[in-house]
Amino acid sequence: MRRARLLAGSVATVHFGFVLFVIAGALVVAWKPWLAWLHIPCVLYGFGIEIVGGTCPLTTLENRLRVAGGKHDYGGSCVHFYAARAVDPARWARLEPWLGTLVLLTNLAVYGYLIGNRP
Repeated sequence: MRRARLLAGSVATVHFGFVLFVIAGALVVAWKPWLAWLHIPCVLYGFGIEIVGGTCPLTTLENRLRVAGGKHDYGGSCVHFYAARAVDPARWARLEPWLGTLVLLTNLAVYGYLIGNRP
């Protein structure tokens, strides 16, 4: 039970890192351009999950480990569970696709800037 909780926390940490990479990875690409080949598919995947309301495999794994560790399955998306606590759930449901679009457009703008300012 303790091991499952520890693993669930580890998956949540990796998942948080993935979400941060999706959101701000273009800034990392400015530093290490070769990471674009990893970042672009991650952004498209993250955008797709937000738009269609799908469930990320990391969310499924974390929920299974949480249940095995004696905690409840939070269901829905991890972003909704962890980030939306500060926002009314009904409002969050309307904001989520827009936030996904904002992340995509922001990354596109950074990539556009990087491509336009290459030496």
